[in-house]
Amino acid sequence: MKEYRIFWSPLAEETYLKTLSRILERWTVKEAEDFDAKVESLIEKLKTHKRLCPPSDKQKNLRRCVIAPQTSLVYQINDNIIELIAFFDNRSEHQF
Repeated sequence: MKEYRIFWSPLAEETYLKTLSRILERWTVKEAEDFDAKVESLIEKLKTHKRLCPPSDKQKNLRRCVIAPQTSLVYQINDNIIELIAFFDNRSEHQF
């Protein structure tokens, strides 16, 4: 089975860290660890299933994964690379 490389964009890194920070402000370390584990699990699945998540409604070249009721990840497929674009709050006005 083919394995795709994962690339974190600067925006993905920034929004991931902000999301973890928000979780730690509102809840406990356990919830932050649970979120991190969900993200890691999703990334492992994306390495072999690049179309795991459906296309974004707003930007068809991106795919959107719901990680938790409050948070999603968008990514794009570039040949053999899965580029993580951004994490965002599902309750916000967002471009994805």
